[in-house]
Amino acid sequence: MDIRQLRYFIAIAEQKQITAAAKVLHMAQPPLGQQLKAMEQELGVQLVKRTGKTLELTDAGQALYKHAIHLTNLFEESQIEVKEIGSGTRGKLTIGVNTLSSAVLPKLLRIFQARYPQITYKIQQNESALVLRLIKERAIELGIVRLPLDLSEFEVLELQAEPFYFVTSKSCATDLQPLTYQEIQTYPLILPSTEGLGLYQSILNQFTERGLHANVIGECSDIVTLLEWVSSGNGTTIVPASILKLYRGYDIQAVSIADSQLSFATGLIWLKERYLTKPAQHFIELMKELDQEENF
Repeated sequence: MDIRQLRYFIAIAEQKQITAAAKVLHMAQPPLGQQLKAMEQELGVQLVKRTGKTLELTDAGQALYKHAIHLTNLFEESQIEVKEIGSGTRGKLTIGVNTLSSAVLPKLLRIFQARYPQITYKIQQNESALVLRLIKERAIELGIVRLPLDLSEFEVLELQAEPFYFVTSKSCATDLQPLTYQEIQTYPLILPSTEGLGLYQSILNQFTERGLHANVIGECSDIVTLLEWVSSGNGTTIVPASILKLYRGYDIQAVSIADSQLSFATGLIWLKERYLTKPAQHFIELMKELDQEENF
């Protein structure tokens, strides 16, 4: 088998029909069917079985599909690496960002685009666990995720941690002086409960570790709704600084927390022992450069 046949098989496995796979591959149906038969003959096993109008992979077919994905990805990465030996001023930057970690991106991308105007972008936003999976599957190269995580398979560039703030509506009689958790417990709190971030429990722990009881009147997984709720004066909240950077224009005021040990740590990650394209390498270099200069 060669790389061309592996690509044929991937299309058949994903489309589950010879006709649909042929259309995706821009080729006629009979030659594709012949290629599948030739692969089965060469390997001496049945790779697919017909179920009604669709094709299902056999156990052997499942194994071949898994390896075919891996091998075609390696082949494509090898082609990219060979082509990119040189300046690396073209290509695509593929990066996944944690739901609350994208506050750093506008500045980064503005500088990056000025340096490498011919590089395009593919940016996906999701919870950290999915970002890790997308990198492992080679759908993206880089990720900005919340720490801590199990990152034994990844290289990690830890970024400067950001503080949490107590947030109220501007109509609330707060003199903007730093508050302690003991003082905050007298306010009605609506806490962020965004999936995959663990913010809700992390904030509650700050109270329980001090023998305090948080006056939680609600929780909200949608940050926009949370800030609208707080700006209306119906409650207060505690959020990391990135929330205040990402969502501006609300009728709210942020107050620092005097005795807080809570911080929102993020990191730039990529898969160990994987070749990174020149755009990804340039982005890592830029991130290191800016992280040393300032807390962006």
